[in-house]
Amino acid sequence: MRLLEKIYQNRRDFAGIYECESCGKKLERFGCYDDNYFHTKVMPDEKCQSCGKSTNDLGLTPQKVVTKYAEHEVV
Repeated sequence: MRLLEKIYQNRRDFAGIYECESCGKKLERFGCYDDNYFHTKVMPDEKCQSCGKSTNDLGLTPQKVVTKYAEHEVV
């Protein structure tokens, strides 16, 4: 799943619109966490509800997402 846009963010918690790289289905996801681990480990394993594939299943490189706060910052 690839992040298209963040629609809400409070500290590191955010909601975003994601798109499946395989079928193009868009998903509004709540309960996201804006840190490097979430963007590089959690979301690439997220399976699409429509086609059942993930970024890792397709062999794609996870999307680089710039976080709002640096990793060492406590918010």
